[in-house]
Amino acid sequence: MASEQPRLILRNATIFVDRISRVGQAREVTLPTPEVTVEEFRNAGMIKARDVNLGYSKLEASFVETAFDPAVIGLFGLAPGVVKDFLVTGALVDEDGTTTSAISYLRGFLRQFDPGAWEAGSKAETTFNLSVHEFKLEIGGRSIIEMDDFDIKVNGVSQYQSIRNALLL
Repeated sequence: MASEQPRLILRNATIFVDRISRVGQAREVTLPTPEVTVEEFRNAGMIKARDVNLGYSKLEASFVETAFDPAVIGLFGLAPGVVKDFLVTGALVDEDGTTTSAISYLRGFLRQFDPGAWEAGSKAETTFNLSVHEFKLEIGGRSIIEMDDFDIKVNGVSQYQSIRNALLL
């Protein structure tokens, strides 16, 4: 019988930027928000409009650091086509003590950094915004979502394979 106690509660998280751990530096991480792009259709004979799935919106992510680290800031403004790896890890803990790993693999580029306000005697924070080309989310070692510019896999199953086949890809 499944437990009725709260499960998979995010207890801690961190990010690796260009394969370097940001433990103790990163304060907050926002993962990409996959969103279906829809167009409203109401054609002849239809009594109401409906949304039609036309693909997906671009992916973005962000993280906030209390560090003003030149190693991270130096990833901004790299040549077009240069992408970096970002890895977000989380510890999901059930109330019975079971711990499950959540891992998000991101590949993209640092699109913006905001050094925020600097004030004597106050914590300064820098916000980094990413354009994400590839996104994968695993929970407990199981691939849940995997997206790139050409396909999306849900629970390991391609949702666009028939379209890719029709395009001879």
